[in-house]
Amino acid sequence: MASEWFAACPKGLEGLLASELQTLGAGGTRETVAGVYFDGPLAVGYGACIWSRLAKRILKPLATLDVADGDQLYQHLQSINWAGQFSPRQTIAIDFSGENHAIRNTQYGAQRSKDAIVDWFVANGGERPSVERRNPDVRLNIRLSKGRIVVSIDYSGASLHQRGYRQKAGAAPLKENLAAAILLRADWPGVAARGGALIDPMCGSATLLLEAAMMAADIAPGLSRKRFGFEKL
Repeated sequence: MASEWFAACPKGLEGLLASELQTLGAGGTRETVAGVYFDGPLAVGYGACIWSRLAKRILKPLATLDVADGDQLYQHLQSINWAGQFSPRQTIAIDFSGENHAIRNTQYGAQRSKDAIVDWFVANGGERPSVERRNPDVRLNIRLSKGRIVVSIDYSGASLHQRGYRQKAGAAPLKENLAAAILLRADWPGVAARGGALIDPMCGSATLLLEAAMMAADIAPGLSRKRFGFEKL
């Protein structure tokens, strides 16, 4: 059964990401600012988490709701059947972004959202899920824009640019998904297929070279990650 997904990415990479998602089996790709909506079954969402070299996060939207203030945010989040998404025995974290005239900072938005979800579980069974900001079982993403919120479950967990192979970084390392985008813009996969080589004379932490080697060897960028967000769902 197909679902709608959202892949977040740095601004300017939307076209590249849409093309990549199509090669991974996604359908109905629709570009927006800093991301791409796409359709596909659960396997496509899993595959995007493991194989996307460009995405920062893979999100599964649950609901889109009109929100004017904190009270309405609370009420609308209480209308979602949270038990259908995760257990109260699992820890949660909430990433809240955006603001309006009444919700003026993300900390307030995250707090009201957390209250609504926790209170829903208490009212529907008595158990209260705990918040764990660093390594939660379930990470929720709530984005407020133009008076509406999009509520999503984060299937990626930590940002997907964190491949898992970097043991030490310099002061300002090039993010892995940006390095991958540079290589794709330069048609490195095509160069490698024709037997070409890559030289990086300004190599710092070898991000370009490592990403290039993984592309040439057809290694999924997510294979070395310790965990994904979808594993505890």
